[in-house]
Amino acid sequence: MAEQAKGGSSKALKGGIGTPLSNTLTIAAREFRAYFNGPMGYIVVTMFTLFVGLLFFFLFGTLVLRRATLQPLFTSMSALLPLLCAALSMRSFSEENQRGTIELLITLPVRDSDVVVGKFIGSMGVLLVTLLATVSYPIAMSRMGDLDSGPIIGGYIGILLGGGAYIAIGMVASSYVKDQLTSFIVTVIISYVLYFVDKTLIFLPQGIASTFEYFCTDFHFKSIARGLIDSRNIVYFGSVIAAGLVVATRSLNSRRWS
Repeated sequence: MAEQAKGGSSKALKGGIGTPLSNTLTIAAREFRAYFNGPMGYIVVTMFTLFVGLLFFFLFGTLVLRRATLQPLFTSMSALLPLLCAALSMRSFSEENQRGTIELLITLPVRDSDVVVGKFIGSMGVLLVTLLATVSYPIAMSRMGDLDSGPIIGGYIGILLGGGAYIAIGMVASSYVKDQLTSFIVTVIISYVLYFVDKTLIFLPQGIASTFEYFCTDFHFKSIARGLIDSRNIVYFGSVIAAGLVVATRSLNSRRWS
């Protein structure tokens, strides 16, 4: 079984050896397909969509409010996003470790950055598919009244950026631990710490509260979800994503020379 796994991985990656772009896209396609080769991808997409709907219509009171608003939808998605992204990213390198293919991966003539970015793009592709599955909720809400497209577009942009940040964090965790469950738990803990930072500001001195608020993912998401794209929010998410990919690349590179 291990030999088959190694052979499949080798074949999938050797087809993409060439320019950095072709390497990255080949790995991204391989990563994306891997989610849906088994039931895991379908389970994750279905469970996220169902739980978002449950929170949207019931827990956050959309049916009780009886008005056309999508704020509860994006509140639900934002709250569940760390769990989704931890599930998507936990297999990035931990699964390679469990299957014994990580050694093969790092010996192929492909740059470590190509591997990391390719896996990131593949995971983001699955995230995008998952978010597309939730579009049915705005369509259903549009029957109750007119909806402002600005907050809808901003909400989905914010979820994509926040998801990218959580996936990058998850890839770092996956690159350092050897099993998927540990990677999942570590990613969830770190992601929710960042998510809840602004909920603790009342306990902090006013002078440093704004600094801690800047590190809160939900603070930046809420800003984008209002339909106003602020460069500070883009810089924040972009910085978290870039930092995560750099650290994951260095972690993979350290294995090459260990």
